[in-house]
Amino acid sequence: MNSEALARLAEEVVDHRFRGLPPDADGLTVGELAAQRRNLFTDGFTTPVLALSAEHLEHNLRLMATYTARHGLAFAPHGKTSMAPQLFARQIEHGAWGITLAVPHQVRVARAFGVRRVFLANELVDPAALRWIAAELAADPGFRFVCYVDSVRGVELMDAALEGTPRPLDVVVELAAGEGARTGVRTEAECAAVADAVAAARSLRLAGVAGYEGEVPRATPERVRAWLGRLVSLAVEFDKAGRFAGLDEIVVSAGGSAWFDAVADAFAELPELSAPVLKLLRSGAYVSHDDGHYRKLTPFTRVPEEGALEPAFRLWAQVVSRPSREQAFVNAGKRDAAYDLDLPFAQVVRRDGVERPAAGIEVTGLSDQHAWLRTGPEADLEVGDWLGLGLSHPCTSFDKWQLIPVAGADGTVVDYIRTFF
Repeated sequence: MNSEALARLAEEVVDHRFRGLPPDADGLTVGELAAQRRNLFTDGFTTPVLALSAEHLEHNLRLMATYTARHGLAFAPHGKTSMAPQLFARQIEHGAWGITLAVPHQVRVARAFGVRRVFLANELVDPAALRWIAAELAADPGFRFVCYVDSVRGVELMDAALEGTPRPLDVVVELAAGEGARTGVRTEAECAAVADAVAAARSLRLAGVAGYEGEVPRATPERVRAWLGRLVSLAVEFDKAGRFAGLDEIVVSAGGSAWFDAVADAFAELPELSAPVLKLLRSGAYVSHDDGHYRKLTPFTRVPEEGALEPAFRLWAQVVSRPSREQAFVNAGKRDAAYDLDLPFAQVVRRDGVERPAAGIEVTGLSDQHAWLRTGPEADLEVGDWLGLGLSHPCTSFDKWQLIPVAGADGTVVDYIRTFF
């Protein structure tokens, strides 16, 4: 990655754009503020403020690096989760092949910070975006880009937009996860027709097959494994038909954050093909994990001997109203917290430097800037207390915060993560 571009993030001036940061830090650069090693709780940070655990973040990065290496998988974590180039760099430092992304803007961010390998887990038919990517490929022989195709019409549009480009654009046929699922080709016969269209296109090259098992309808281990079997068989049949002739490497890719154990098992069964296979996993939510949706879904609950991810996010809000013994309000709401999968979870109360479990406290709803709390008889909660909230769904947590403090276990802020949404 581009170390100079990453270093420039530390030169950005702290001001009113960045929520939760100390008001008296205005005018400092991010690097200068980080060097002060301020404490999240005592050195001027204002609520609400989202923080990442330095220890849990590093643990998660190491765990997935170890897991993918153990199972012989290449890893392109999905960057849409964080859209944080500093985290992309750390993922690559921990052995990631590259970064997965979903839309052209995200690719532009990645390229601005020097990401050399991008897997676009989406179809791409926008002519302006395709021409920009073609220019990136022409200007940088070391840039590798792969994206989905799932229709003959899409192939035709891509070929027309890329006419005359010197490097062919690598594509993988996306196998749909089933009828009524999201994008992707529904049948193997249609996959073959799309592959034939790619072969006829002058500006495209068929690099492999891919899909997303997280979209399998009414997913069960059996259904997911059956679909992964179809994906592996599709790669084998394409190879037998000579569709990958001339490739140095065949891409076979799948893998979100809920079924990567099944992906690892299925990819382990891939027979030898005419070229080495890049078995590419794309899980993204692991980097911060969460206290709700992914805590329940993570495959590490099925394979505990492989380790366990740790939730790295905590949103700190302050009690601003306690109108009755049964109700309280803190100053964080929909603008601050993910709520598309689960409401935030009350975890700890902090008062006078002491933390204790948030017993008897439940988040029951969110307004734009308030969380509604139901408080039981055992709840010890006063106006002015800080409430630490666990969150569900990393993808809709990162996108609400432009600059996120990374704090150690004692509250010392050691870094700031810049996001680009």
